[in-house]
Order: sequence, then C-alpha cells, then structure tokens
Amino acid sequence: MNAQRQTKILIVDDDPGHLATLKTITRSWGYAVQTADDGTRAVELVKSEPVDLVLMDVRMAKMSGIEALEKISAYNPSIPVIIMTAYSSVESAVEALKTGAYDYLIKPLDFEVLKLTLERAHDHAGLKTENKLLKEQLRADIDTANIIGKSQAMKALMEMLAMAAPSEATVLITGESGTGKELIARSLHLNSPRKDYPLVTVNCAAITETLLESELFGHEKGAFTGADRRREGRFMQANKGTIFLDEIGEMSAMMQAKLLRVLQEREIQRVGGDQVLPVDVRIVTATNRDLQTEVTAGRFREDLFYRLNVMQLHVPPLRDRRDDIPLLANHFLEKYAARNRKTAKGFSPLAMDMLIKYDWRGNVRELENIVERAVILMTGEHVTENQLPLNISQEHPDNGQAVFAGKPFTEGAHSLEEIEKEAILTALKAADGNKSETARRLGITRKTLHNKLKTYGEG
Repeated sequence: MNAQRQTKILIVDDDPGHLATLKTITRSWGYAVQTADDGTRAVELVKSEPVDLVLMDVRMAKMSGIEALEKISAYNPSIPVIIMTAYSSVESAVEALKTGAYDYLIKPLDFEVLKLTLERAHDHAGLKTENKLLKEQLRADIDTANIIGKSQAMKALMEMLAMAAPSEATVLITGESGTGKELIARSLHLNSPRKDYPLVTVNCAAITETLLESELFGHEKGAFTGADRRREGRFMQANKGTIFLDEIGEMSAMMQAKLLRVLQEREIQRVGGDQVLPVDVRIVTATNRDLQTEVTAGRFREDLFYRLNVMQLHVPPLRDRRDDIPLLANHFLEKYAARNRKTAKGFSPLAMDMLIKYDWRGNVRELENIVERAVILMTGEHVTENQLPLNISQEHPDNGQAVFAGKPFTEGAHSLEEIEKEAILTALKAADGNKSETARRLGITRKTLHNKLKTYGEG
C-alpha cells in the first residue's frame, strides 16, 4: 500500500471478535482502519470523516447493513461498499448488490478473497488524486498538453515523444480516429526549440483538393475567381514554428508531389505566383490509415512516406490502455462539471466498471462525449450507470447484476446446489479442513456436512 496515500477502510460488524480480527488483518495489509459496531454509527462516520472503502456485515441489531448501505450510497455512491453475509443470507447479498454494493463475501471469510476484493475496490477509490499527481509528475518532465495516461502503452509513447520533441525530425503520428493525435502534435511543438513560434494545424480531409494548395501555400491576387487579394498560406504562417498536417493520408497525388518538394527544398510558391519563398518549418503529420498499405496499393507516394516517417509515434486505441479510462473519465468529469456549473464528486463503482469494460470504438473522443452527456443528465453529485447510454450497459458483461464465484449472478445461472457447494467448500477451507469446526460454523451436523461433501465428490 502506498504510504503517501494510505487507503482508509471502515469495517462495520456487531460481532466484537470478528471486528477485531478484521481490523488486525486489514491493518497488516497497509490499510488505515476505522471501525463501527452498528449501521447507524457507520453512516455517521462516512458523513463526518473521509472514507475510501466500507466492509460491512449485512445483519446487525441496530441498523442492518442493507439500510446503512442505502444511506451511504445516497450520501456518496462513489464509496465502494463490500457486504459480508452468512451462507444462509445469500438473498440479502443479492439485494445489497441491487442497492448499490460493490461486491459481497460469504462468511466465514476467505482472507485471500477478501484481500483481492479490497484491492479491486481500492482501484475505484482515489482516482482524482491519482489523476492530479500523474499530471504533476508528467508536467515536471515535459509539457504534456493535457495528455493523460499511466498505462504502459502511454508511458512508452511519452518516452518516444520526449526524445523526438527537441529534434528537427519530421514526425508521423499514427492511430485510430479519436485517440488524441492532435494532442501529441501539440506536445511535440511545446517541447521543441520552436515553442515560442506558431503551431499551425491543417485538416487535409476537411479541405477540397482545389482549395488545399491555396490553404497551404497561399495565393496571389487574381490567381482564381474570388482571389481579390494576396493571401499568405499556412506554411508561411507557421514560419519558424511547426505545421501539423492532420489526415495526411487523404491528400491527393498532386498535393503529395507539391508537399514532397517543400520537404526537399524547404521552399514554396503561392498559387498564381512565380516567386520562390523559403520557409523554415517543422512538419508533423498524422493519419488513421496504414500508409505502408497505401504505398503498396499505389495511393500514396513511397518517397513522400519515407520523408514523413523519419520518426513515428503510434497512439494506442483506448481499448489497449484501459488503465487510463478512470483517469480520463475523471478529467472530463471535472471539465464538464465546471462548464455546466455542477458539483461532481465522481462515478459510482458500477458506472466506472462499465466505462472500463466498454470497447470504445470512438476512443478518447467517444469517452469525452459520453462523460459530457452524463454530466448534463446527472441529478446528484455522482455519475451512476443511469446516466450512461444503453449501449454501454448492454456491453457490460455483468449488466449491473450480482456476481457469484466470479460469474454473473443471473436468474437461473446458479442453482441452489451450486451456491451451497461454494459456501460449504469456502467454510471448509477457512477452517483448515476441520469438519467439526466447519459444521459448527455453518450450523449443521457433522453427518450432514459429511453427506454434502460426499455428494460433491469431496468426501
């Protein structure tokens, strides 16, 4: 556990012995532990002190775990609540999951399962702090231009960017639509010796072929109908700075030839003009196409490709960097909450789980649009699954349902025998194979336990 950011867990149980045991073992795992012996006190603590996780028994005398869960979720649904229940109360656990519990564990607890469950819940907690620290760490090294990511794929990309930025090399940025290629181009410029001069962006796919030459190189007065005055092109506007040519794969063969000349000679000619004008620019390009395939197919000049591909930076799709989804989602949540004058504290665990498991065919741009929509629809201080589009919840493997033994707990998916077997074997393991102790904990006779185990082929 990170000592600089110790996770605080609230354990709620009206059994003093069990409470003391859980307190001791979770402290040994590095958690800061607070305890409560009833649901009422648990709700009070959540409202008065910062709590990252809650581990709570479902059956308590003064206020049940279900009732306390409802109150905690109403106050702050982003706090993961893990419910503990006896085998005979599995129905209560399912009810708890429907109420908003993060997960449930069957007593007697398997401490290895408990540890893994707490670690998974911990991943949902403190994401805003992690996001802030990550930004500060990255900015200490280079200006990231709002690039957010802690995944291995993004770390590798940022290392390549840090090496490429100070050079004068032409850079080709590749990646699917919506991955953030323009942000990479901006960061290249901001960390280059040219940062005090302009960064000029041109989307080659958004401009018709007949106008693109004039857009890039400028034109003389009278060069074509409507050219009532001389106009400087984007290359001259970017002089001493950087020009970013997005969607370079959409450029026509004629324009590819003209761009190749600029790269070779470092000079341009305005449309309708004879004068050759020197330009001092760094060229950065981007494409969502495989230019090597385009070259093979004869749609892109091979000599231009090699000129552009001196350094290549590949921006991974969001589905290959799922570790970054919570950071990006919270970044967009803060951005659009401020823009819409709303107070937003985070995502419910289920909502965040749905975002992480979604396939994101539109990548970061799609995630940003969905978070903006959720902010507009949210009525409280947290985004829940109810504010997410239907297609995201439909793709979620559990679809918001309970999970038992690592599988979705859907109607008919688990027979009573399966649930019973899981509970008995878990109790037997917790009792170190002592059948008498297992029978005592389960409230059945040793003979009944023996017969059950024989039925499961464990006798």
